[in-house]
Amino acid sequence: MRSLTAWRMVRHDRASTAGALLGVVSIVFLVGQQLSVLFGLLNYMSVLVDHSGADAWVTSADPRNVDAANLVPGRIVDRVRGLREVEWAEPVLVGSGLFRTPDGSFESVRVVGTRRPRLAGGPWSYAQADEGALLDLDAVTLDRLDLPKLGRPALGSGTEIGDRRVRIGAITDGARGFQGTLVFASIDKVAEIAKTPPGRYSYVLVKLREGTDHATALARLRLLLPEYSVFDGPELARRTRAYYFANTGIGGSFGFSTVIAVLIGAVIISLTMYTAVLGRARDFAVLRAIGGRKRDVAVVVVAEALIIAGIGIFIGFVMLAALLNATGGSAIPSFFPSRVAPILGAVTLAVSLLGSLVALRVALRAEPASVFH
Repeated sequence: MRSLTAWRMVRHDRASTAGALLGVVSIVFLVGQQLSVLFGLLNYMSVLVDHSGADAWVTSADPRNVDAANLVPGRIVDRVRGLREVEWAEPVLVGSGLFRTPDGSFESVRVVGTRRPRLAGGPWSYAQADEGALLDLDAVTLDRLDLPKLGRPALGSGTEIGDRRVRIGAITDGARGFQGTLVFASIDKVAEIAKTPPGRYSYVLVKLREGTDHATALARLRLLLPEYSVFDGPELARRTRAYYFANTGIGGSFGFSTVIAVLIGAVIISLTMYTAVLGRARDFAVLRAIGGRKRDVAVVVVAEALIIAGIGIFIGFVMLAALLNATGGSAIPSFFPSRVAPILGAVTLAVSLLGSLVALRVALRAEPASVFH
């Protein structure tokens, strides 16, 4: 009965309901949009690690992140391959160079070299052509989202990176890094572009045999290579994300904007419900005069907040889903983990209930005797 009364009040006072709904929708949509961009950027930070297909990464000693590792000697590859737990070990070389665009200008790119024929650590998704293109020594890949800033070079056309002649062999889909444009090529071509000493690599990727205990295998790798660092993929990805999150201002920027969005929504909800209850003070006084207890009044106000929060959360997530669908596959970093949705919904519900406390205090002060004044 009390819930029905709350529903009727929500339907009757449409202006106040609309205002409170705006606050709830603002929290879900604005915070959700901020979080989707943040998680999209976090994916960019560890994109090479996440899509490498390797179980372990051997790097120089204690790098702060995957992009700050020093070169390691190639003899590591043969030493790692000698372990019975290892299925394969492949080197990867990362460097940088200037990409000559069709109009003669230059763009800085990061070149990632993988060894043929396995191409471990190379591209994982293609928009045009396939990994067979990288079997050509001079072939490189470009990502479809980076084509506009690189002058839209045609597939198969020639250009230069770091004064070295290359050919656009394939177009990748989703191979974008946090530090800049990713260009994949053979490891020998990247060594030429980056002018790296022979037999030196950025990382060694390791794939363990099926059924191998990963913790034991990683311990053996660390024992075998005490002067280097050995990470599993998730650990190296977390280290990289944590470094950029703490040292680039991204954490503070997104944290501040998220808090502001929540506060704005909370203020809108509080003021709207306060105004609504203030305007219905006589209704609550009548409820008390006909025998309603303060607990009944509290249930009605809280039920109103829950109804508005439920509708607003639903509308907010529908709008957020539409935005994510529209920006998916675009140059805007956008990713929203499914596990975050219930957390965001719960936080929004809690904020809505807290916002209703101001209105609840007004409702509980309604005196039955005021009806007869």
